[in-house]
Amino acid sequence: MYLGLDVGTSGVKAVLVNEAGAIVATAACELALSHPAPLWSEQDPDAWVDAAIRAVDNLAAAHPREIAAVRSIGLAGQMHGATLLGADGRPLRPAILWNDGRSQAECAELEQRCPSLHTIAGNLAMPGFTAPKLLWVARHEPEVFAKLAKVLLPKAYVRYRLTGEMVEDMSDAAGTLWLDVGQRCWSATVLQATGLDLSHMPRLVEGSQSCAVLSPDFARRWGMAPGVVVAGGAGDNAASAIGLGAIAPGDAFLSLGTSGVLFRVTERFAPAPRSAVHAFCHALPGLWHQMGVMLSAAASLGWLARILATPETELLAPLGKAVERPSPVQFLPYLDGERTPHNDATAAGAFVGLRSATGRDDIVQAVLEGVAFAVRDNLAAMGASSPAIAEVDLVGGGSRSALWAQIIADVLGIPVHRVEEGEVGAALGAARLGRLAASREEPAKVCTRPRRLASFVPRGSTMAAYDEAYRQWRKLYPALKELSA
Repeated sequence: MYLGLDVGTSGVKAVLVNEAGAIVATAACELALSHPAPLWSEQDPDAWVDAAIRAVDNLAAAHPREIAAVRSIGLAGQMHGATLLGADGRPLRPAILWNDGRSQAECAELEQRCPSLHTIAGNLAMPGFTAPKLLWVARHEPEVFAKLAKVLLPKAYVRYRLTGEMVEDMSDAAGTLWLDVGQRCWSATVLQATGLDLSHMPRLVEGSQSCAVLSPDFARRWGMAPGVVVAGGAGDNAASAIGLGAIAPGDAFLSLGTSGVLFRVTERFAPAPRSAVHAFCHALPGLWHQMGVMLSAAASLGWLARILATPETELLAPLGKAVERPSPVQFLPYLDGERTPHNDATAAGAFVGLRSATGRDDIVQAVLEGVAFAVRDNLAAMGASSPAIAEVDLVGGGSRSALWAQIIADVLGIPVHRVEEGEVGAALGAARLGRLAASREEPAKVCTRPRRLASFVPRGSTMAAYDEAYRQWRKLYPALKELSA
C-alpha cells in the first residue's frame, strides 16, 4: 500500500493506493484562507500539518489493515508559498501563498538586481513566486527577515513536521525562482539577489527519490511499520501529471481547480518568459514541463455561488450539458489578478454586457466561458513552442461539469477528456512517487494513464461562434486596464 498527501489551498487530501495501482480509500480535511489586506493571501502553516494528520487519522480509523501495510508516502502541494522558519524550526509568520499579489514592486526590483534571472529560472518574476515575497518581507517586516533560518514550501513544511527532514523536490523548487531550472540546482546568484544564500534552502531531491523516513511517533500513531519511506514528491501540477500518466513529451492536461493550469511535458528546459509561460522541472529526472496559469478558474464559479448564496450544482443545472451559443454577457476571471499571459497582479474581474433582460443563467454561462477564454489565452501563449497541444485531459474540481468540459472543447477547438480519479490526481501522483521511491520500478510501469470517462469534441457551428466571442473578449482586458490606469 502507498499513501499520497496533497497539501492544497482549500484542503488536504489523502489517498491510499494498492499494489494494483487502484485507489482504496480517500480522506480530506478543509483549510481556511486569510486575506488580511487587499492582494494578500495567507495560511497558517500548522493548519496544513493538522489537516494532514487528521486526514491520515481518518484513514487509519476506517482502514487500519490497509494503513498498516503502507510502505511509502509521497507528498504533493500548492506551489510558491513562502513558509519562513526561525532557527527553532517554527514559522515566523503566516505563509504567503501563491495567489498573493503584494510583491509587484519587488518583482521589478528582483529583475533589476538579477539580469540573468530569465536565463537561470526560466520565468518572469511574478508576485505569486516565492523569491519576490522574501524581498517584500525584508522591506516591510525586517524583524522577521532578520530571524529567518529556512524557507520551505507548503508540502516541505508538512514533510519536515512528519519526518524532521527539510527537503524539497525539483518541480516545487522550480516555482521559487531560486532554482537553476536547466541544471536542477539552487542558484547562488538569484539567492544573493534576495539577500539569501544556500544555507536558507532545504536539500534538493528528485520527486521519485527517497529522502526521509516517517517519524516513529507518527508510525505508531497510525499503526504503520517502522521505516516508512517518504519521497521527494512534487508541486501540485507536476504531481497531477504523474497521476495522469503525463510523463512523455507532448502529454498535456488542463486542471480546473482553485486556479487553472494548462500543462505540457517537455523533454528539455524550454523557457518562454515573454509570454508569461512557466518552465519548470517535472517530478521525474530528465523531464521538464511548461505551464500556463490562471489564478481564478473553479474559484470564479465558487465566488459566484458564494455571492448568490446558491450551490454550484444548482447554478449549473438549468444550463444542461451543453449550450448552443455564447452568453450575451462576457466575464473576465481575474478575481485575484492574472499570470499567463498578462502577468498582472492588479488585473480585476468584470462582467460586460449586462442589460435589464440579463438573467442568472446568462451570468453563470459567462463565468464558465470567461475561464474557457482564459484557457485559450494560455493555449495561444504556449503555441509557439513544440510539441503542439492536440488534446487535453481535464482534472480538478471543475472537471465534474460536463457542461464546462463541452464549452472548453468548443472554445479551444480540440478534444477534451474527463478522466477517472480526476479530482484526486495530485494525491494519486504523490502516492505513485512514493511507490517509485520505495520500489525503484520503471516510471512507465507505475505512472499509467487513467481511464477516460467521457470525451468532448468541438462542434463546428458553436466553435465558430466562440471564435468571434473570443475575439471580442480579448479586447476587454486592455480596455479596462486603460480605464483603471
